[in-house]
Amino acid sequence: MHYWCRDIHLDNTYHQRVEQMSRANLEKAREKAVIANRVKRQAYLDSVSASNQYLVNVIKNKDTAKVALAMLYLGEGGKSWQKASLYFGNSNPDVIKLYLKLLRYCYTIDKSKFRCTVQCRADQDIDSLQRFWIHITGVPNRQFYQAQIDKRTIGKSTMKPDYKGVCRIDYLSAHLFTDIMQAIKIIQEGPLA
Repeated sequence: MHYWCRDIHLDNTYHQRVEQMSRANLEKAREKAVIANRVKRQAYLDSVSASNQYLVNVIKNKDTAKVALAMLYLGEGGKSWQKASLYFGNSNPDVIKLYLKLLRYCYTIDKSKFRCTVQCRADQDIDSLQRFWIHITGVPNRQFYQAQIDKRTIGKSTMKPDYKGVCRIDYLSAHLFTDIMQAIKIIQEGPLA
């Protein structure tokens, strides 16, 4: 077939038209692929979520909740024995909420023993950040220490407009600190195979 058409010459407008049609078809195909991939991804996420729904009942067990708390604290909490109080910091409000939820579920908590510190960048509005973290933690303003500004950020703009700094939560209890640290130690040295 190519041999039969070898002497036919097409002008540039035809080539441009073919190029435009190819680009338009490619764009349509990409849009369809994005939609198809989004549908596949959502189906996958739904199936993973369904297979983990049983955890809602598992975490209601206080021993299981304590293991979750210990592992969360191992990753994000302070381990210095000199402090003899819990301190936990994170920039993700959901992680802070989970930590507080687990702490309050596993232990009898005295609300007056909480202290919070907002750790932020130099160009951020401290009052706004503090109000945000008061809302997230439920800890009253009077129990917030003065904000700590990262001096390395002076003169530099915050790149992420939704960044709310880090909320550090101290809970003044040597007993809870010791209990959680011992739980971590037992889990780490446990006989998992």
